[in-house]
Amino acid sequence: MDTRHPEKVNNPTNPIKKKPDWIRTKIIDTQNYFKTKEIINKKKLHTVCQEASCPNISECWSKRHATFMIMGDTCTRACSFCNVKTGKPTYLDPLEPLKIAQATKELNLKHVVITSVDRDDLIDGGADHFSQVIFETRRKNKNTTIEVLTPDFLRKGEAYKEVVYANPDVFNHNIETVPSLYSKVRPGSRYLSSVNLLKLVKEINKKIFTKSGIMLGLGENKKEVLKVMDDLISANVDFLTIGQYLQPTLKHFPLKRYVHPDEFQELKELALSKGFLIVASSPLTRSSYHADEDFSKMKELREKKSQCQQLQ
Repeated sequence: MDTRHPEKVNNPTNPIKKKPDWIRTKIIDTQNYFKTKEIINKKKLHTVCQEASCPNISECWSKRHATFMIMGDTCTRACSFCNVKTGKPTYLDPLEPLKIAQATKELNLKHVVITSVDRDDLIDGGADHFSQVIFETRRKNKNTTIEVLTPDFLRKGEAYKEVVYANPDVFNHNIETVPSLYSKVRPGSRYLSSVNLLKLVKEINKKIFTKSGIMLGLGENKKEVLKVMDDLISANVDFLTIGQYLQPTLKHFPLKRYVHPDEFQELKELALSKGFLIVASSPLTRSSYHADEDFSKMKELREKKSQCQQLQ
């Protein structure tokens, strides 16, 4: 066990289940993959693709897509499912907003996703830094749409408003799992606070698309998943992602089961019937997977929905 997760050293050893045939990834364009890697490394940036061991990194980087992770590589939380390093973070890089903006330009991104570690050590949870990254990225990339995947800003008052006022095109905050598993899977967070954050964002700016995601295979049941959907619909969330939990190491939360693609399809249909504008549901679905394509679809669907309402 390395020092990435000192809090997990004494956890029981949980054998990692063999992956089924439907969970397979491959590099599509090797040249683009290494070009993306070169740009990220040259600017000393962090990506959630690397830090969280995303299974889609080869495909996404081959398309010159990457999800930037700001405010360092060390998280102040200790979620039992996550592979991002935990511990005491270092100072914020004042040049990071400029670096992200430049990398976005060099990668020629039409849609950029920006996430972060949790920074409970900062008085505003990093909200001001988030807003600076958004402003600088937009200033240098006027035709690029911006999606943020934020922490919950728990116990940070109205700090989250800094991010909302920066006017990202998409505000994403992941619920991650069902309420009954929070104490074991996401102990530093509160389910209702996360749902409420998404609700408040939409109340401030109805034009911002809101988005959230959950993982399957942690021990949840179907009834619980449907209840999460209902809660997110009540918060006026537009976009739901559902993906398979993949256990990072022997010391992380144990994977209970691999969910068959047919179950993901069934949940997608149920979610759409509940009123989500768009749903991405498959074993390899992640928050930022195909985010650019999904944003275009979401925008088009909202416009069609608005036109239909005007005709009624």
